[in-house]
Amino acid sequence: QVQLVESGGGLVQAGGSLRLSCAASGRTFRRYAMGWFRPAPGKEREFVAAISWSGDNTYYADSVKGRFTISRDYAKNLVYLQMNSLKPEDTAVYYCAAGPGPASVPGEYGYWGQGTQVTVSS
Repeated sequence: QVQLVESGGGLVQAGGSLRLSCAASGRTFRRYAMGWFRPAPGKEREFVAAISWSGDNTYYADSVKGRFTISRDYAKNLVYLQMNSLKPEDTAVYYCAAGPGPASVPGEYGYWGQGTQVTVSS
């Protein structure tokens, strides 16, 4: 079992930055790939970024590549999403997820957090 709790969301102006955190409980945290998702029109949840269980491989949606960075801290059981150069279209609830392998499909993740709201004003 893995329990995930996101934090770090808030209101920021366009061009600003936020860092989201996802705290994971359980000793098996390091065995899971982690991902970040957000809702999008026509989709339940849109892939944002993912990181492998080893931390060696990261993956990004084209819409955030070069602006967002995913990372993980094994000592603290945390996953981060550093978001820079934010745009109004990045406004969404961001969800953290854990699964067996890094994937861009929500169905590949078995554990989800409750989400944290990010609002980017123009």
